Amino acid sequence: MSLTVNLYYTGEHGSAREFVREMEGSGIAAAIRAESGNEKYDYFQSLNDPETILLIDQWRDQKALDDHHASPMMAQLAALRDKYNLHMRVERYRDAEENPADEAFMRK
Repeated sequence: MSLTVNLYYTGEHGSAREFVREMEGSGIAAAIRAESGNEKYDYFQSLNDPETILLIDQWRDQKALDDHHASPMMAQLAALRDKYNLHMRVERYRDAEENPADEAFMRK
């Protein structure tokens, strides 16, 4: 059962967007995507708050996430967060069981 972590990075004067550009340009994001157990690592920009970037980070299970947190990329990521003076808010979710009643609200 997958574990999804939503991380909201908030800065000032476009610093969250610059953080993402550097994560992508430096190859750190690609290296995280290539880690065993990573299922999704995608950034999104809020339409309501241009100073906030959402990272949807999905892992196979808690062990895969723990291994990621112990990886050398975490020190690089933390250094970039400090460089851009970002603040974070975190939400964690586990995959829910499929519910046929939800299908009535889905458009595929």
